[in-house]
Amino acid sequence: MLGAMQDWSMRITHVIDHAAREAGGREIVSRWADGSETRTNWAGIRRDALKMAQALLALGVEKGERVASLAMNHSRHLVSWYGVAGMGGVLHTVNPRLFDDQLEYIVNHAEDKVLCYDAAFQPIVDRMKDRWTTVEHYICYDSGEYSQSFEDWIGEQDGDFEWVMGSETDPCMICYTSGTTGNPKGVQYEHRSTLLHAMAGLQPSSFNFNPGNVMLPVVPMFHAASWGLPYAGAMAGIKFVFSAVNDPAVLHELMLREGVTDSAGVPTVWLAHFQYCDQEGIDLPPLKTATIGGSACPRFMIERLMRNGTRVQHAWGMTETSPIGTVGGPSSDWDRLSFDEKVDKTAMQGRPIFGAELRTVDLDDMQTLLPRDGKTPGALQIRGPWVIKRYFKAQVDAITEDGWFDTGDVGIIHPDGTLQLTDRTKDVIKSGGEWISSVELENAAVGHPAIAEAAAVGIYHPKWDERPVLFVVKKEGEDISAEDVNAFLADKVAKWWLPDAVEFIDEIPHTATGKISKKDLRDRYADYKLGNGAPAVLPMTWHG
Repeated sequence: MLGAMQDWSMRITHVIDHAAREAGGREIVSRWADGSETRTNWAGIRRDALKMAQALLALGVEKGERVASLAMNHSRHLVSWYGVAGMGGVLHTVNPRLFDDQLEYIVNHAEDKVLCYDAAFQPIVDRMKDRWTTVEHYICYDSGEYSQSFEDWIGEQDGDFEWVMGSETDPCMICYTSGTTGNPKGVQYEHRSTLLHAMAGLQPSSFNFNPGNVMLPVVPMFHAASWGLPYAGAMAGIKFVFSAVNDPAVLHELMLREGVTDSAGVPTVWLAHFQYCDQEGIDLPPLKTATIGGSACPRFMIERLMRNGTRVQHAWGMTETSPIGTVGGPSSDWDRLSFDEKVDKTAMQGRPIFGAELRTVDLDDMQTLLPRDGKTPGALQIRGPWVIKRYFKAQVDAITEDGWFDTGDVGIIHPDGTLQLTDRTKDVIKSGGEWISSVELENAAVGHPAIAEAAAVGIYHPKWDERPVLFVVKKEGEDISAEDVNAFLADKVAKWWLPDAVEFIDEIPHTATGKISKKDLRDRYADYKLGNGAPAVLPMTWHG
């Protein structure tokens, strides 16, 4: 028997139509790399997206073909999110921080036909142009010095256009993983999955947007679909404040002047903002909400933001999950918790939003289902309508027969569903048959006032299989010894977790998305020896 409701295809063009119709005058502010600013609104974004769709068709781009963007956060980039999808194309957001070989691979693998880019990335375009064999047209978002400017290009169109329609399962965007092992992999989002993900982002337990929100997203639009913010923000009709530079002084001034209520970024963004405010002797901006993801957030960071009156939402997700999997918000017992208990809860990664299902399985056999007891760590798996099924151009599915995607993370699920990430499966340290969380060890270490950054890796040990070695970057002008580090950690982690060695280095390697690269660190110290004459920093007390 057929249903009795209207057949309304779940395509993201409905999102921009709604934003323009119901919140058309709500501002979109862009601060450009040269210091200039432009202002538009949701009605203007839709108007320009219609023109961009026309312009792409005029270039010969066909439905289903990929259009690349190499750009930071600004309104013209936002136009592309809707303009490309509006003509039936697939937007490929390219990460400019990737290595040249990766940039060559992903653009050619995606078979991008057009590339829109910021003038700041002209050197990348000049360097890669001969290596990008599929790109036929280059459009510059903010300058016409070397190629046609975006404004001139879409200005040739009148905007009298109807969105290209199709199936709600048509692709609309593709993002590539950072490729820490092998070539980056393409994750292709559908209209339906993207729209459902954006609606989930509006839940009170997620971004909790309403028309009064003013969001300055520091998470780049080229990274993991900018956590879905450009879509969820349009649905709610919020004001966006974009900055093409992530200088904390610029961000701080924008937050105060534009009345920013919400921001989102990785922990290093907040750390830089702390340092700026401390240097200038000023208060943190009066944000209502700070969403932190990308890597585990240190406790001291959560405490400082919460004392500032800011609700901290510790989130977890990945490119393969569109990316939201969990978001940390007030729990049912929130008003009964002490401040320290609230920090403890917030330091975890939150609970799954509706549409995301989580489970953990045994790390050794990757099959045995583990209890949600708040104690047992396991390999984290996820499934849901915006979770990947198969990588772009792959021949086999990336999920189990019953639909679970292995995230590569190690986590503990508590009885109330709260996720507590403890490591990556490839980074967890197994010592004497027991697991040590490198992430927890690192987060404890960076609580020391003299430590800027820390990374823990497992190094082979002839007796215990692996033991942790902690690599530390000191804050400028600070002096600290290995003994000081272990003394500081002594009451923060189990004694048998204490690192066998603490090594001070000038810089810790990072991936293109800003995460610590344990792979590069292990490769760099591949010949490091423990247990054969190399003394531990402090006598190690084994747990049994």
